[in-house]
Amino acid sequence: MNIIDFPEAEFVDFLGFPLTLLLCFNGLYGCCMRGYVHELEQPLLPPELESSTKVFSAFSNCSFWSKIAFSWLNPLFRLGRNQLLVLSDIPSVPQSETAENASSLLEESLRKQKINVFSLSNAVFCSMWRSLLTNAFFAGANTIASYMGPLLITHFVDYLSTKADDSSYHDGMTLPVVFFIAKCIESISQRQWYFGASRIGIRVRAATIALVYKKSLNIKLYAVGQGNGKIINLINVDAERLGDFFLYIHRIWLLPLQVSLALVILYINLGAAPAIAALASTILVMVCNTPLASRQEMLHSKIMEAKDSRIKATMETLKSMRVLKLHSWESSFMEKILKLRETEKSWLSKYLYTCSAVAFLFWASPTLVSVVTFGVCILVKTPLTSGTVLSALATFRILQEPIYNLPELISMIAQTRVSVARLENFLRDEDQMKLLTYRKFRASTLALDIESGEYTWDTSNHYARKPTIRISEQLKIDKGCKVAVCGSVGSGKSSLLCSILGEIPRISGREIKVYGTKAYVPQNSWIQTGTVRDNILFGKDMNKAFYEEVLEACALTKDLQMWTDADMCVVGERGINLSGGQKQRIQLARAIYSDADVYFLDDPFSAKALMQMLSEKTVVYITHQLEFLDAADVVLVMKDGRIVQSGRYEDLITDSDGELVRQMDAHQKSLEQVNTNDGVFHNSTAKSSSVPLAELIEENSSCSIQYDKLAQSNEEEAVRGRVNWHVYSTFITAAYRGGLVPVILLCQILFQGLQMGSSYWLAWATEEEGRVSHKQLMAIFVLLSGGSCVFILGRTIFLSTISIETAQQMFLSMIKSVFRAPISFFDFTPTSRILSRSSTDQSTVDMDIPYRLAGLVFALIQLLSIIILMSQVAWQIILVFVAVIAISCWYQAYYITTARELARMVGIRKSPILHHYSESMVGSPTIRCFNQEGRFYAKILSLVNDYSRVTFHNIAAMEWLSVRINFLFNLVFFVVLVILVMLPRSAIDPSLSGLAATYGLNMNVLQAWIIWNLCNVENKMISVERILDFARLPSEAPSIIEDCRPESDWPTEGFIQFENLHVRYSPALPMVLKGITCIIPAKMKVGVVGRTGSGKSTLIQALFRVVDPSQGRILIDGLDICMLGLKDLRSRLSIIPQDPTLFQGNVRANLDPLEEHSDQQIWEVLNKCHGLASIIRQDARLLDAPVAEDGENWSVGQRQLVCLGRVLLQRRRILVLDEATASVDTATDNLIQKTVREETSGCTVITVAHRIPTVIDNDLVLVLDQGRIVEYDSPSELLKDSSAAFSKLVKEFLCRSSKHFDEI
Repeated sequence: MNIIDFPEAEFVDFLGFPLTLLLCFNGLYGCCMRGYVHELEQPLLPPELESSTKVFSAFSNCSFWSKIAFSWLNPLFRLGRNQLLVLSDIPSVPQSETAENASSLLEESLRKQKINVFSLSNAVFCSMWRSLLTNAFFAGANTIASYMGPLLITHFVDYLSTKADDSSYHDGMTLPVVFFIAKCIESISQRQWYFGASRIGIRVRAATIALVYKKSLNIKLYAVGQGNGKIINLINVDAERLGDFFLYIHRIWLLPLQVSLALVILYINLGAAPAIAALASTILVMVCNTPLASRQEMLHSKIMEAKDSRIKATMETLKSMRVLKLHSWESSFMEKILKLRETEKSWLSKYLYTCSAVAFLFWASPTLVSVVTFGVCILVKTPLTSGTVLSALATFRILQEPIYNLPELISMIAQTRVSVARLENFLRDEDQMKLLTYRKFRASTLALDIESGEYTWDTSNHYARKPTIRISEQLKIDKGCKVAVCGSVGSGKSSLLCSILGEIPRISGREIKVYGTKAYVPQNSWIQTGTVRDNILFGKDMNKAFYEEVLEACALTKDLQMWTDADMCVVGERGINLSGGQKQRIQLARAIYSDADVYFLDDPFSAKALMQMLSEKTVVYITHQLEFLDAADVVLVMKDGRIVQSGRYEDLITDSDGELVRQMDAHQKSLEQVNTNDGVFHNSTAKSSSVPLAELIEENSSCSIQYDKLAQSNEEEAVRGRVNWHVYSTFITAAYRGGLVPVILLCQILFQGLQMGSSYWLAWATEEEGRVSHKQLMAIFVLLSGGSCVFILGRTIFLSTISIETAQQMFLSMIKSVFRAPISFFDFTPTSRILSRSSTDQSTVDMDIPYRLAGLVFALIQLLSIIILMSQVAWQIILVFVAVIAISCWYQAYYITTARELARMVGIRKSPILHHYSESMVGSPTIRCFNQEGRFYAKILSLVNDYSRVTFHNIAAMEWLSVRINFLFNLVFFVVLVILVMLPRSAIDPSLSGLAATYGLNMNVLQAWIIWNLCNVENKMISVERILDFARLPSEAPSIIEDCRPESDWPTEGFIQFENLHVRYSPALPMVLKGITCIIPAKMKVGVVGRTGSGKSTLIQALFRVVDPSQGRILIDGLDICMLGLKDLRSRLSIIPQDPTLFQGNVRANLDPLEEHSDQQIWEVLNKCHGLASIIRQDARLLDAPVAEDGENWSVGQRQLVCLGRVLLQRRRILVLDEATASVDTATDNLIQKTVREETSGCTVITVAHRIPTVIDNDLVLVLDQGRIVEYDSPSELLKDSSAAFSKLVKEFLCRSSKHFDEI
């Protein structure tokens, strides 16, 4: 009985209700926004300030309705529709999402924790609890609303079954309205839930990356055994996973809520016994899932470990690629990476097949639960009707989610726990907690107070027989003093400097005090990616006059004149497009410009800068140039990690038995070599040469400055527009030529058909009591359901098989292409760019894209089957679907232009974070010494904010589309229900109509899944596109040309001819070598000298075919090298580069990477490399002694000796020494030169050098200038002409050196 007499509703009233709701929504939104728009029309700032504020977050200032409908994104979509978006077009993230805000909150939470308790997860929850609570409200609302459909479907089917043709629509129309409202609440709450969870994830990710970076910047990585590759994975993988976890976090408490709601509905419809049976079977499925989830967790950890190893090996290989290619070792190192990938693939295979089992359980679980439940119904004689059966089936389908989510949730929790544990271990490590803080000591007349103590690089190494550095007596250095440190290779000179700087752990003694600001020039040049000016200023303001003075003092003026953009020339990664000398000059300029109080210079070459610009400063400098020693107030002589002599230079040289005099004797011998060859200058007056030394000679020939124009920018270019269909077709056909794809599709179609058939059978059979027997009902239902399970099992297994093979093929094509790329590609492609494809993009291909692509196709098949089913009930529904799908497609097309560019930006903005991190870690001692941690931290925050803002708007854009498409399909569902209510009873089949309504309940979830996947697939396919870009790199010349292979003993003589050689680095650049014609006779020693940019490096690179001749040719033993494969050529030549490269591993692997020699042969060579054998014997592990990443636990001089040993072991006919003794003392240099002379007596040796003794005893000297030969003769002949360039060089050397030894 109705208390209020409602007027009878018409059909039009009900049809108009959702439209009225929509109009109200828009009206309210318009009212709310009118004032806001009006305010926007009145600019509050003058026009010149408007441009800077346009990047403010649109989200922060929008209204409630705008947030619900995501309308605040409309201006961005309009812009994206009209033009290709760039980063500056994307508004900033809200203040709460900024890295500064998020990291400060997380740090505050960590700080509040008790001293002995360190929990990153607790800190995250404490800092995010308000957002998590709001998010929980939306998650709960979504879950409750989603169960309204199964609850009401019984009433709807009952109404359709019992209504008469002349009955009132009033009761029937109430149900569609309630359905529609519930569906709208479900959709809106789901969108807010997902978006809110993503926002929390962005904040946590930003905060974690910032924390890891801040910690990394303050620790010595190799002192605690952390590798760069592992820590890059902390940022790249673990921080990402921790952020993604917030999409899953509420499912922990939603799962029991979902199961409880399902049981309530089953209890209402079927009674207690079937509900308990359903619960028992649900628990059984969950229990079956649990061991699979545990296995997933274990396998995922194994995949991560394998990935860590592969990324680490890849990073080291990429950094050393120039050396590997020159030695023709790249294929061997690629094999090592492929072996590591095979290990990773084996774990990946097991993981994906386990995922197949989980997926099978997911799809089969409704079948199992429904068979058990309906079986119990029959046993306890519960009456079954179409309504109760369809309601139960709808409930089982919703129960699918918690059943499936449990293992996924357990897996995600497990993965996140692994990531949190890795992050906590890094952030909490006790050794690392000893942060290297640079304390400022009170003002003093002293500059340095060096206390006695012991220091060692690796405190955990039990094999080391003594500490790295032992200081036995206190040293006090006054302000303004010049302190020179000298000693032989491996004596501990660089380690002493690092001890003073606090870079080496102190194991005993008191702290060394440094009074005032510091500047540091490391022996291994550290240059940032950016302009030359940025590298010199290093965060300080420009003082033009002082800046010019510094450039002049560091001999950089000449370099700037050569570069197209002068000091605005862009430097490549690790200063790759600079010579060794240029890098050192820039480093020195950076130190001098800092105007510090105390300077630490590790082997500087510029005496001018030392004497002029730093005359009033305290300077501690390491030198092998013993002629610089008399400029020092104090000389420290190092031997075996101890200061064996200290005092004034004049006092030390009077001790005839001292270490210094021994080294001076060696230096005198090298001078005598020059004097013997130079009767002209030996007694000449010490008149300085008019040509500065820096102009005559270049320290490094590893890479020509001509590359300058090729490396204008390191910014990655994004591919624009749609992802090409070719990318999709390549991906789909990568495995078995796409042969399994039709099989997978057929399995899905048969599964969908059998599943719908089984549901219809139940509904039809129970429509009228007694239509079929209970036995027949269950037998056919089990048969149809079992058949669908078989096909779903086939689908999951085939999909995993195709995923594994596709991922492997993609990886192989990329890695082979990268390893076949020319050296210039590695010079100008940041390592982080290649690594991001090898790690992030490859992970996406391994575990994500195949399932997203397949999921999209499977969802489309499901949607199509629902449309067909609904059209069977009433053909008019087809028209509604056509209209809605057309509108959806328009929305999707409107959305994708913006979303695609946002997704590409997400991929691109990650690389700069990794690049800045890698660069900072390498230069962390310099950054700390200059007290620049704050500036570098601010830079990472800025880069993280850029990444966050594109991620934030990328996610929001997806929600913008989903909320609109959801509403459209909710409207479709409403119209379908209204049509079913309006049609006469005789025109419909209640069972089929009920089935259509049951499947229609999932339609908005299904279409949201389709739209989300449709957009996500394109976004994710960008990873495939990026991998394919690197799979199609221009290749260098073939490794082997079968038709033109040299004899196995070629070259037998080592006779080299250059015939009219012209070389340029690209058709757009000028010629570097201009008609070089000369002969290098067999078994001769030839020195190559020349000014910066004279073409020395290019000549060497042409010999190794790093760059091919534009004209002319090079012949070795009469064979044109351009006719040979690169492997055949480079494997017959040897080179010792200036930058000595060691690989992580052990000594044996560094000396003999290809494992071609016995230990006996290795020891024979080691005994010939001065002092190297004794250095190795200091470690009990001998040839198995570890070599750290980049050889960091070896001095540069020791590394150079290892490179010498490596070459002597190869015994090649042609040897190139590219300033191979730049980092060793004179005594060691003499012994090395002697070793080279003796061991290479039957070889042709080409030496590029800047030390006169290195080339003075060569058979011939080749002098180059501006790409042409200016002089080529024996040293004795060239010295007869006092105006010759070589004569000037020798005169300069003697004038500088001889006077210092008159007193010995």
